[in-house]
Amino acid sequence: MMKSGFEVVHGALDLIQPHEQWDNSSGVGGFASASSSALGKPLMPESRSCTNLERNELSEWVEHVTKQLIEDLPEMGANESMQSDNSMMVGEENFVPPLLGEFRPRKVARRSYFDGGSEENQWSDVEAGNQTSLSKLDEQGLSLIKLLLECAVAISVDNLGEAHRMLLELTQMASPYGPSCGERVVAYFAKAMASRVINSWLGICSPLINHRSVHCAFQVFNNVSPFIKFAHFTSNQAILEAFHRRDRVHIIDLDIMQGLQWPALFHILATRIEGPPHVRMTGMGASKELLTETGKQLSNFARRLGMSFEFHPIAKKFGEIDVSMVQVRGGETVAVHWLQHSLYDATGPDWKTMRLLEELSPRVITLVEQDILHGGSFLDRFVGSLHYYSTIFDSLGAFLPCDDPSRHRVEHCLLYREINNILAIGGPARSGEDKFRHWRSELARNCFLQVPMSANSMAQAQLILNMFPPAHGYSLVQGDGTLRLGWKDTSLFTASCWTSHASR
Repeated sequence: MMKSGFEVVHGALDLIQPHEQWDNSSGVGGFASASSSALGKPLMPESRSCTNLERNELSEWVEHVTKQLIEDLPEMGANESMQSDNSMMVGEENFVPPLLGEFRPRKVARRSYFDGGSEENQWSDVEAGNQTSLSKLDEQGLSLIKLLLECAVAISVDNLGEAHRMLLELTQMASPYGPSCGERVVAYFAKAMASRVINSWLGICSPLINHRSVHCAFQVFNNVSPFIKFAHFTSNQAILEAFHRRDRVHIIDLDIMQGLQWPALFHILATRIEGPPHVRMTGMGASKELLTETGKQLSNFARRLGMSFEFHPIAKKFGEIDVSMVQVRGGETVAVHWLQHSLYDATGPDWKTMRLLEELSPRVITLVEQDILHGGSFLDRFVGSLHYYSTIFDSLGAFLPCDDPSRHRVEHCLLYREINNILAIGGPARSGEDKFRHWRSELARNCFLQVPMSANSMAQAQLILNMFPPAHGYSLVQGDGTLRLGWKDTSLFTASCWTSHASR
């Protein structure tokens, strides 16, 4: 028999670490306590300043200033900017609406999703909020953002000389160690755009990735914000439900990194009433050495739990392998997990990834997507990523002081790498590949059926957010069969669950 909601959640959180109880102030029925040490206790500062929360409204005024600048673009500049990047060629009349669509309509949609109410009232609220936040900003912050946007427009029309001049000015005005979120965002965006300009002069450049450094920073990010925990524990719950009463299970992680999420799932599988299953895991990644390391750690953990476990490393991208390399055995229940990120291309060509998923016909696919645009022209990607990462910088700035080394490590080793990949390296025009805009839509169009995220998944996500005081502004919403985690009015990560028609 399936465990009750409390047992499922408590088991997933309760690893073999000393218990440190914390108060569940949300009042989610039945989920009264959990071990914060199991989740990785967040680095809580001893004191918190209200002024820090008041000034961290970066994403709102970025959106306001960007919208204003796009509306003021000259017609020729707008038309040329859409035709840059060689990714698409459209008429002048088609340029402004899509970019404006990144602002007004999307903002209304986000507020409608999180807050409810009519579109007209919501847009009025947005305008009022922008005016309020703008009044708190100094002129230097506004001038930095405006200069950054003008530089992006110059790059989009291949005016690289003018862009270079503005980038020199930006690098002298903004520092990644600055006291404000705005200055730090501008500094990292300017650095990424400088790489873009250099690449345009010298040719496409794909820098080497220090995966060990990235994985360490990823673990720090897991400790200081709820985003990674949200992805891990909601996915674990969906996989656990798909494995109910299954004796032989096979988990395929499309980018396993350090395997941070799997010990929690192993623990609850090992304590099932019907007994633990035999677990096989296929871990995908770029470094054979790190995959071997991760496999040893997971094998040691499984052995301590008395659970039968096998680990199969594949140092390739999922979209570049043959289905025979996955070695699915008869009688196994297959789960595929994919936590998407923008650090690097983890899976290769999207159409090949989709074809391989269809061939595997997994019992469950757990997908966590970033709510950010990876395709389109350079200016499209710039606008979307500026709003997205401004929001994440906001969330970190409300939680950690500006001189905190953990915050700088996350911003420098993770967020900057993602920004650089989106603006300077990735994108259809630079890779020659047309990436899917939304994997959820593509899965629905192919051989997959969406499985609504369960109430237990929602409850676990709420428990995770309780580790981060509600005043910080994290928003959790269940709708359309998905779970969305955001900051203030902006959705940042969406978790969904899918099953193959062939596996039913």
